[in-house]
Amino acid sequence: MTDTSDLVPAPEANVLWFLPTHGDGHYLGTSHGARAVSLGYLRQIAQAADQLGYYGVLIPTGRSCEDSWIVASALAPATEKLRYLIAVRPGLLEPAVAARMTATLDRISDGRVLINVVTGGDPVENRGDGFFLDHAERYEVTDEFLSIYTRLLKGEDVTFTGKHLKVEDGKLLYPPVQEPHPPLFFGGSSPAAHTVAAKHIQKYLTWGEPPAAVAGKIRDIKARAAAEGREVSFGIRLHVIVRDTNEKAWEAAEDLIRHVDENTIAEAQKVFLRMDSEGQRRMSALHGGDRTKLEVAPNLWAGVGLVRGGAGTALVGDPQTVAERMKEYMSLGIDTFVLSGYPHLEEAYRFAESVFPLLPLAATTGRAKGEILHRGPFGEMIGNTIVPEPKVSAS
Repeated sequence: MTDTSDLVPAPEANVLWFLPTHGDGHYLGTSHGARAVSLGYLRQIAQAADQLGYYGVLIPTGRSCEDSWIVASALAPATEKLRYLIAVRPGLLEPAVAARMTATLDRISDGRVLINVVTGGDPVENRGDGFFLDHAERYEVTDEFLSIYTRLLKGEDVTFTGKHLKVEDGKLLYPPVQEPHPPLFFGGSSPAAHTVAAKHIQKYLTWGEPPAAVAGKIRDIKARAAAEGREVSFGIRLHVIVRDTNEKAWEAAEDLIRHVDENTIAEAQKVFLRMDSEGQRRMSALHGGDRTKLEVAPNLWAGVGLVRGGAGTALVGDPQTVAERMKEYMSLGIDTFVLSGYPHLEEAYRFAESVFPLLPLAATTGRAKGEILHRGPFGEMIGNTIVPEPKVSAS
């Protein structure tokens, strides 16, 4: 059991879902059961997440993905409350340009933008994008970028000269809706990343490591933030595999990777080894490419990470079990969950309908307090006459 006596539990949580702009399907590591990811399909997921009450959706970034800014711009008018967590890439974008993009999208979405600051951990991809700095230098750029970017979004006139970036009389003429600026999310497991988080970020996101490892990260960032006179809140990025029973959930987990062979795993792990991301190293170390060692903590399964970069773990179990595991992370101070499941449309419904009722959700996730639970049919009418009784699992 992880000692949490020195940590402040989160009393309630927001839950975000995921837009799979890099592909979706029923199985990992194969085209079998794959699903075309069109704008129409992404719209379906976004609208489902909006109607189900998810706080927002994460849109991934990188050359394997559709551009997150364009996707968010296309989907924001099709949703009402849903927020969009989109990537700003220091080193690929100038801070003044990024500030204008951020403010514009925040205004046209009526304040529904969340910013994911991504430094980038794949040197090969970075070089393909014209970005040749090493790990330490990338975090120096990120620090300088955020110093300029946040001041511009606050409405300041900015003149700045750093090691990598220089701005003379920079200004933003049209401010964002959110004050002082849309919240900044950020992930990174190296000491350099923790320093940046402590200095600039509102929400630190960890990938789904076991609770003890997450607790260690939280303690380190809290201490660094305190030294800066700041506070940082915390979130976690996980997949979820929820079924009616624990047995069925574990069967679904194994089914997800049943088309993944040893050669596919080896090829994927080779790609991950070239990365200089400490977070990716930690994800890969959880399983070491060995499909016989995938339950890395109770109900925490690392099978996704055999072939998928980035977030590689899933919470597996029945609704009550998954809710209890999420509450364990909340006891560490995690107040935001960024979740996904395959395929993303069906699993968005499954998770919200089965697990939301078991969680202490923030007012910004789930149905608003006082809202009528069912405005239309809920379950098929019995015998054309009898209304089915609503049933919610006990927490």
